Amino acid sequence: MLLKNIISSLDFFSSLNDEELETVASFSSIGTYEKEYIVYYEKTQNTSLLFLLEGVAKAYKIDKHNNEIFLHYIYAPSLISDVSSFKKETLLSFSNVSLIEDSKIVAIDYKKFKEHFLSKGLLCLEFTNEVILKSQQLQSLINREFIFTSVAKVAMMLHDDLDMFNSLKRTEISLILNIQPETLSRVLNRLKRDNIIDSKNTKITVLNKEALLGVYEE
Repeated sequence: MLLKNIISSLDFFSSLNDEELETVASFSSIGTYEKEYIVYYEKTQNTSLLFLLEGVAKAYKIDKHNNEIFLHYIYAPSLISDVSSFKKETLLSFSNVSLIEDSKIVAIDYKKFKEHFLSKGLLCLEFTNEVILKSQQLQSLINREFIFTSVAKVAMMLHDDLDMFNSLKRTEISLILNIQPETLSRVLNRLKRDNIIDSKNTKITVLNKEALLGVYEE
């Protein structure tokens, strides 16, 4: 498939005409990367605007004790890059990002993207929406780490990332949510007793999405 057609499949670029898509493609490239590939490290100055075309990535930080602090997952197709300013020529990464499965990434020269589009008022709304989305992810992180109870943390992950929840070991989930494995088991048993979820062979099925949502929005 032509790179132009690949780019046009991303919602971010859906408003562009054929000529504009050709322009984006002229300073873009696509790469295939293996699981555990480090896309970039925290506080790195990046010259490319990166979009995850296929696969899944995770954003995380490393604390002073060299422990990994999980932030959020990035699912295709979506923007990987952290966006915080229209003015700078490079993008400063807020976190580390690594791939958790084999993935494809579209890289777009950010300086040329600004010159040909943002400076002309094109894709500014889409760019602003991405800034808002990053802000919402930060709000969710604050809620999860500082406000939510253990029950709310588990409920949010089951609601937002059920497939990922089922693909991970319980110990991995406990680390992500910063709770004890015993606490995770108690929460899952409680949600099961309340007929909100069911489980079979360690795989969780959500029986009542509204009730699950209510657990962490109440």
